[in-house]
Amino acid sequence: MGVKSGLPPNARSDARLFILGSLPGDASLAARRYYAHPTNQFWRLVGAAIAEDLQSLGYEQRLERLVERRIGLWDVIASAERAGSLDQAIREVQHNRIEHLLNDFPDLQAIGFNGGTSAAIGRNLIRDPPAGLTLIDLPSSSAANTSPFDIKAKAWSRLAQFCPPAHKGS
Repeated sequence: MGVKSGLPPNARSDARLFILGSLPGDASLAARRYYAHPTNQFWRLVGAAIAEDLQSLGYEQRLERLVERRIGLWDVIASAERAGSLDQAIREVQHNRIEHLLNDFPDLQAIGFNGGTSAAIGRNLIRDPPAGLTLIDLPSSSAANTSPFDIKAKAWSRLAQFCPPAHKGS
């Protein structure tokens, strides 16, 4: 079991919302892309929340669309030992400096935690969130979470309030 290191954050300095996962799975790490496994519902869920069909776009276009909508992506874990891709197998964790989001992104209004591991670690790292910052626990977008899509999508719809509307023609 080797040490797996995550991906760099994807955000613009005016991000209002960050969505934080735990540690990318093996397919995402191999591709060097967030949520690359075809069964992961992340792109459908966040697309439904912001009323955009992200699923049909190429990866770089997806990232650009998130940035345009002032959404950042990152993970709570910088590196860890893990056999396979399941969060339950994560050991020897090194955290990302999530607290820096509070200083580096002055427009930040919300952090959504994608799944229970992300929420548990993220809430521990941000023990005393500043006034005006909303922390949102989201059901995991992973296929390992077998809840129906519409139930997940309803929870993820809370993110929309933190994203400006899409520009016409985008």
